[in-house]
Amino acid sequence: MIFVLSTSAFRAEETSRIVVPVLHWMFPHASRETLLAVHHFLRKCGHFTEYFVLSLLILHGLRAGRREAHFTWALAAIAFVAGYAVLDEFHQSLVPGRGGLELSDVLLDTASGAAAQGVAALVVLWARVLERQRAKKLEARVAQK
Repeated sequence: MIFVLSTSAFRAEETSRIVVPVLHWMFPHASRETLLAVHHFLRKCGHFTEYFVLSLLILHGLRAGRREAHFTWALAAIAFVAGYAVLDEFHQSLVPGRGGLELSDVLLDTASGAAAQGVAALVVLWARVLERQRAKKLEARVAQK
């Protein structure tokens, strides 16, 4: 999906033909500059989302159904995301009408991969807290009997 979104069909000039009129319809009093800024922001949100999901999918693959979590898996997922972000920027440099090798995009993509790993770690920690609470409640019930 990321590869497809990096083609010339999804360059800013193409997506603005659809997104900017929709934004203008939603916000008729907004200036053209504001609409273009929102369009740019939405494109960056797209970057963030696609690499966030990629990072979670990589983590899921590394876990391979195991319940435990390892810090090295998170680092590997972030490294993979960063590597793919660089390759994606290289790919875009070969696509007519697309810019390429934008360090800011690589940093955004890598940061979104790291954010996904942070969210995953919080989910794991929260699950452990809930598991401990359940275990304590069970112990209390057993002790009362």
